[in-house]
Formats: sequence, C-alpha cells, structure tokens
Amino acid sequence: MKTLVLGAGGIGGYFGGRLAEAGCDVTFLVRPKRREVLARDGLVVESPKGNLKMPVKTVLAGELNAGYDIVLFTCKAYDLDSAMDAIAPAMQGSAALVPMLNGIAHMERLDARFGAASVMGGTCQINVMLRPDGSILHADPLQRLVFGERDKTKSARAQAFAAELAKTKIDTVLSEDIGLEMWEKVVFLSALAAITCLFRGNVREIMAAPGGREAMQRALDANVEIARGEGFDPRPQAIERATARLTDPEGLWSASMLRDLEGGGQVESDHIVGWMLERANRHGADATLLSLAFTHLKAYENRRAANRLPRR
Repeated sequence: MKTLVLGAGGIGGYFGGRLAEAGCDVTFLVRPKRREVLARDGLVVESPKGNLKMPVKTVLAGELNAGYDIVLFTCKAYDLDSAMDAIAPAMQGSAALVPMLNGIAHMERLDARFGAASVMGGTCQINVMLRPDGSILHADPLQRLVFGERDKTKSARAQAFAAELAKTKIDTVLSEDIGLEMWEKVVFLSALAAITCLFRGNVREIMAAPGGREAMQRALDANVEIARGEGFDPRPQAIERATARLTDPEGLWSASMLRDLEGGGQVESDHIVGWMLERANRHGADATLLSLAFTHLKAYENRRAANRLPRR
C-alpha cells in the first residue's frame, strides 16, 4: 500500500514517520525548504514512545502524480484550499483521502472537491509540535489515530490501511462510526481550544486558577449538549476521557491554537470555536464561554491583520 502524507509537520511527520519506521511505503508531500531539512537531517521525532531519526521519501507539488492508495491529509483549516490543490494530482486515481484536520467543517469542502466516495472520516488525538530546528516533539504518550468509512462499512481499503497501521507503534482504531468519533473529538477539542486560548494557559495552569476547573467543565458540558443537538450523543467513556484530560491538575497540554496565537500566527478561530458557537446558538446550548473565546480570537486576528502585534 502506498501512502502520501501531506506535509511533514507535527501530525503528518509523526504519524507518517511511524509508518515509515515500520517499513511501510510512505512519501511526504513537502515544500522545498522542508525537503532540504529532511534530506540533511532525516525525519527526527522525540517521543516517549521512542525517538526516531531516519531518511524519508519526499515529493514536491510539481512532481506529484497519481498512484497512491491513501492520502493522509494533515493541514490547518486556513490552508485548506491550497492543501487541496497540492494533493489534487494524487487524487486523480483511486486514492482514498483520510483527513486529520481539527474539527468537522472541512468535510463538506473535501466532498465537493474530490467526491464523497473518495473521502473517509478521520481524527487523531496527539500533543505534538514542529520545532524551529525541524524536529518533531511528541510531548506525552497519547498518539491515537481513528479512521473509517463514513457509511459505517469496513471496506477493503479501510482494512488494508488498518493493516499498515497495525505494524506501527500508533494506537489505531478502525471505527464503525467515524461520524460519532469525529464529534467526540470536536467536543473535546473546542473546549480545550476555547478555554486555553481564553485564559492563555495550559490545563495545569488553568486548573490551579480560581474558577478554572468550573470554566473547563462548563465548556465541555455545553459542547456535549451541542453534539446531542446535532444527533451525535457522545459515549460515556468518551466524556470520561475528555473530562480527565481537560481537568488534569498536572496537564501540561494546551490546544495547538494557543501555541499559534502566542507565536503571532494564524489561528483556526472560525473552523473550531466559531463553528461550534453557531451550533450552540442553533440548539440553545450555553454559548457564554464559546462566545467570549471567539471574540478574544477575532480581536487577535483583527490586531494581527492591522500589523499591530508587538514584534518579537
């Protein structure tokens, strides 16, 4: 099975790297500067699941052709259009796209571009980042990749990709209800993004602050209500898992959106927090914290657009 990974940043680099480490046929679609780093240093991952340093295959957008079975699609929401353009040559064949984006809002646009039959469902849970030197830091043991067919069948292509992933160190689930899995992820993620960005801290810092635990729980409860309003009732174990991670008094994690914000970069405000806020209002859920977080993020974007962010 031939797998194309869009990018070799945090998520793509980590999951693609684990596939390559296991001997799978993996190629990374990268930009010229990233290719130079990978050619010089190899793909470097620091992880509690085992460090990794190895040469990997890369391809530039102008060199890409059809012939892949799986396209592991990892990008930020604000890069969605350019990312779809980049992988389009690979999608001309029979490739199946497995999205690893945050949220759900991208699915409609992927369907429109490539056809729903070519787009599987997918999500992941991992705390990972690309360092300035080009290495990838996997900060804690969580490294879960969940995917599946949206019609709830176990297709041959899904089972073949699951067999590839089974060779790796990745905790993998071939889901029989990937729509529910994706909703459970956005319930967790939008609470994490809203609260860590609003209060500018990681989970441990927020839990140690007066009212921090109550705010996080309120955000999570509202998101569960939104999911139920959309017809997806999160399972008790998913709620328990989200609660434990969002209220861990020793939790050193935060949303990647907070890292982007603190670094002066673009943020996925509309795709994650704004999208959930629209649905909170639609279903009469508690929108207070989502609304405050969204205003906070949009004010940041306005300041960034006006080039008034302080220089670092």
